[in-house]
Amino acid sequence: MSHADDHEGTRRDFLYFSTAGAGVVTAGAAVWPLVNQMNPSADVQALASIQVDISDVEPGTQITVKWLGKPVFIRRRMQEEIDAARSVDLGDLPDNNDRNANKPGLDGADENRSLDEAGEWLVMMGVCTHLGCVPLGDGAGEFDGWFCPCHGSHYDTSGRIRKGPAPENLPVPVATFVNETTIKLG
Repeated sequence: MSHADDHEGTRRDFLYFSTAGAGVVTAGAAVWPLVNQMNPSADVQALASIQVDISDVEPGTQITVKWLGKPVFIRRRMQEEIDAARSVDLGDLPDNNDRNANKPGLDGADENRSLDEAGEWLVMMGVCTHLGCVPLGDGAGEFDGWFCPCHGSHYDTSGRIRKGPAPENLPVPVATFVNETTIKLG
């Protein structure tokens, strides 16, 4: 083997590696837009967390806000509503899971579903767990909570399913108090 053969082998190796490198860069440039399109858009990222002013919510009333394209019920409950929710025997509940993203895995007691210790604030996704309808509020249904007229699901004053085809309680999203008049969702 001569010195010239060694030189040709090195040049050939260089050409192989250069071609392979160019192919990898080209493939990456072609695939990147396809992968990047799976990232959430800017409007979705902006709505991933919102702050809601609750300063005008009086006891016994609720507001509905839109978050991530779904309604969220924010209710300021009166003491009678809290007492009614806390007096329920947990054995009577069709779904005895709190469905609370803030306190996952606990039982369906009202204390595990409310946002504050006193139980005054209740924050829930406003979507029926049966077929995704929006339940009516303000003391609707047989249990003075929410009622889904589409198929007859009745929720109590804590948003727990009590009667009807809905399989689960209304879910509680991630929510925290920023201050006394603002709740952050997400």
